[in-house]
Amino acid sequence: MPIYIEETSGKAFLAFEGCEEFLQAELSERFGVNLAFERYGRLFYFKEFPQTEKNPWFAQCVMQKPFFLHFESIGQAASELKKIQRNWAPSSYQYFRRAELIQQKLPYINLKDRTFPVKIPQSPMGLYVLIDQNTILASAQCSSFLPAGKISFVEDHVNPPSRAYLKIQESLTLANLFFGVELPGPGQNCFEAGACPGGWTWVLAGLGSKVFAVDRAPLDERLMKNPLVTFQAHDAFTLAPQEIGECDWVFSDVICYPDRLYEWAQKWLDSGLTKKMICTIKMQGGIDWAAAQKFEDIPSSRVLHLNYNKHELTWIHCGE
Repeated sequence: MPIYIEETSGKAFLAFEGCEEFLQAELSERFGVNLAFERYGRLFYFKEFPQTEKNPWFAQCVMQKPFFLHFESIGQAASELKKIQRNWAPSSYQYFRRAELIQQKLPYINLKDRTFPVKIPQSPMGLYVLIDQNTILASAQCSSFLPAGKISFVEDHVNPPSRAYLKIQESLTLANLFFGVELPGPGQNCFEAGACPGGWTWVLAGLGSKVFAVDRAPLDERLMKNPLVTFQAHDAFTLAPQEIGECDWVFSDVICYPDRLYEWAQKWLDSGLTKKMICTIKMQGGIDWAAAQKFEDIPSSRVLHLNYNKHELTWIHCGE
């Protein structure tokens, strides 16, 4: 079989692991797309797809201009991909060893877990999937600079008071990537609403920033003794921004209805006392697409699903 590239006019969407049903629901309910598709593991390929600048939140990576590469050998596959651009990442659901051999012949990219903090370069990153032994579905133009749209961190199983710390590590990394803002650090003031047991506060204090943490329940006792952390027992959402004062960053991982979170976030933005916020949009039952869209409609904002999110979304706002 001769090697050749078969161009398409469709799009392909790689769902976050465990979020395949959410992605299908989003394409149907938020985008109004109920077209036939071909599925390759977590990848949904549409031969035709309506023109839109928006990307689904539950898509880990979007193949903007996918094509099929038909090849005879591993060397051929790698050679053809390298002709198109330097950086390629695999997403494998079968033929794992064959995909690994192709990747070894491509220029090196870091597919390992990262150590936080880390900066992600804004370099084009292609994505390819082996759909049979001699066919790749690939796209040089993708929605993410991350390999296959995913970032994972080396985990600390000893010091953090909860695994929620991974969400803020990912959020801050993406805030830097999307908006070019520096991470919280020495000399900066952060406010965390609903901080208990303190996973996010632990990351912020570890970066050297001062943290005002509010919750009805106390933080992990190690954080309560941390000189960078000030704790107040209170319902954080009932404190007016003026009672807290100017903050470089405001954070919330509180379980509450999206509309209540939106009202609280607007109070902070209207106050002018912060320009940077990261909040988890928790869902009660199904995904409220309209409620989440209100957050994304706020200028200088992004809504996304994190690798470390579950049945929730994250709002990142970095104003000027």
